Amino acid sequence: MQRLRLASLIKGGLSFSPSIQTPLLNSTYRRFMATVAASTMPSSTRPHLPPRQLSTTSGDFDSSNTADVRKYIGTYGLTPPAVESFEVQTQRCLRLLSMKTTPIEKFQYLVHLKATNVHLFYRLLSENIKELTPLIYTPTVGEACVRWHEIWTQPEGMYLSFSDRGHLRQILDNWPHQVDITVLTDGSRILGLGDLGVNGMGIPVGKLSLYTACAGIRPDATLPLTLDLGTSNKALREDPLYMGSRRPKVTAEEEKEFLDELMLALTDKWPNIVIQFEDFKNPFPALERYQPNYSMFNDDVQGTGAVIVGGFINAIKASGVPVRDHKAIFLGAGSAGVGVAKQIVEFFKKEGLTEEEARRKFWFVDSNGLVTADRGDKLADHKVYFARDDNNGRQYQSLGRLIDYVQPTILMGLSTIGGAFNKDILQKMAKLNDRPIIFPLSNPSSKSECTFEEAVINTEGRCLFASGSPFPSMEWDEKLLTPGQGNNMYVFPGIGLGAILSKAVSITQDMIYASAESLSTSLNKQEVADGWLYPDIRRIREVSVVVTRGVIRAAQKNGVDRATDLRKFDDAQLDAYIKEHMYDPFNERENVGDDVNQLIASASGMNGHTNGVHQISNGVAHL
Repeated sequence: MQRLRLASLIKGGLSFSPSIQTPLLNSTYRRFMATVAASTMPSSTRPHLPPRQLSTTSGDFDSSNTADVRKYIGTYGLTPPAVESFEVQTQRCLRLLSMKTTPIEKFQYLVHLKATNVHLFYRLLSENIKELTPLIYTPTVGEACVRWHEIWTQPEGMYLSFSDRGHLRQILDNWPHQVDITVLTDGSRILGLGDLGVNGMGIPVGKLSLYTACAGIRPDATLPLTLDLGTSNKALREDPLYMGSRRPKVTAEEEKEFLDELMLALTDKWPNIVIQFEDFKNPFPALERYQPNYSMFNDDVQGTGAVIVGGFINAIKASGVPVRDHKAIFLGAGSAGVGVAKQIVEFFKKEGLTEEEARRKFWFVDSNGLVTADRGDKLADHKVYFARDDNNGRQYQSLGRLIDYVQPTILMGLSTIGGAFNKDILQKMAKLNDRPIIFPLSNPSSKSECTFEEAVINTEGRCLFASGSPFPSMEWDEKLLTPGQGNNMYVFPGIGLGAILSKAVSITQDMIYASAESLSTSLNKQEVADGWLYPDIRRIREVSVVVTRGVIRAAQKNGVDRATDLRKFDDAQLDAYIKEHMYDPFNERENVGDDVNQLIASASGMNGHTNGVHQISNGVAHL
């Protein structure tokens, strides 16, 4: 991403181009322009500029600031004298983390670090993405959301209440930065924890941290957004510490009207904004209503589907079974399960099956048994598409009996029923298939349908396995087997960045599928040789470049890209462009230091404006 060279602004007459301003620095720009303008005025007309207040959150007290910078910003002597490298700083952070005894304590420390030194936070996260992701997002964020009203210490993101309707656009003006992407939730279905109201803010905050760490979307260009539309959680409403509206959840029609106003307000304020919906109890109405006309997607439905399809494609290749011969049983028929299946339908269609042939590859099981058209109960709208009508009046409540009937090659779990894939179920799958595909996708690990160890032992090491929760590697037959984890972070950062860079007017189904297909191609030779279904999560930024490229190409193919100049790039050029536009916390401090030094050097040459130089350095050097 282009960086603003502050020194060149002095030489160029202070012409600030909005296209290259970094929102994180906007307040500094304003202060910088004011101090320069004041320093060039006659003293008789120069406005009074009060001394700038030092801030613990702006980097003023960063231990990596040099002695010169500390002198210029007025912190010399206020911090220990050592000038520390990022390496030393991250070493201290890791030591502090190791001193915390519980995941929630580690979560709180990382929240504090992000608030006080955002670049250090993202460097620490980028260097330790595998170890720290479970602390800033699932599973720890679940506990954080449950206790949000108890552990909240400082604001982050925006809250819009039902009582604010009619004024949403004006309220958005209170947000000080240019926004490229927002993650929004109404808190009505936070993970598997139910309706947590405004306590759900931990989800948008954590999700956007991963957008930055994985795809390099600038932290200041992200907006965590929680909709305070009441909560059905009576215990929360009655808790004196709860920070949301103490009213029951609004009706579906009221929420629709609120969302209509919000979507118009967001796109009026930020015309190119990408909007990701997260953890809505019923995600399908909003997805169907807004997807055609907004750059929006729902990660629970589409992201989950895409990441599973990415691993599924590789599992299909490894199984040795022709695509046309696969059959899948899904335990769990909620929004996530249906979203996954619809993505797999797209894969089957691209492999030559008709939509009807692809649809009939699936058997869904919910709390009432096999989902059939003649079961006698009213099916939720999203289940109707996959309801079976070839069951000859027979209903199947038992998963074991259904496996005997269907003889599937694929068993997927999105039921949140821990242990549902028991020894008998797994051994049935192993008897039917040389390489059974076993995907227990429920989170957290306590609700996973089986563990990796259980799957390996009961399929004699032959299963092709991916889970929603992390499981450790294990040895089998003198080989180290590593489980795949279908973590949405493989795809949603690339979907978001691809939509941002292409300036997509909408996020099409082809763009979502492209993220899955791109993910499946992102494994390196060693990962393929070791039988992995997903790439090493520590390569997530490399993977995100591949996914982003695929999403941009799909946007171009569908004609929804407004950044049409990117069409002329070949893949290598497009990859270079993507990398250039990714925020890099490893370089951020060095870049800022270069700008400060050039600014000071240039400003020192401005004859007769020594006072202005001092003010400028006070206003800018702390970056």
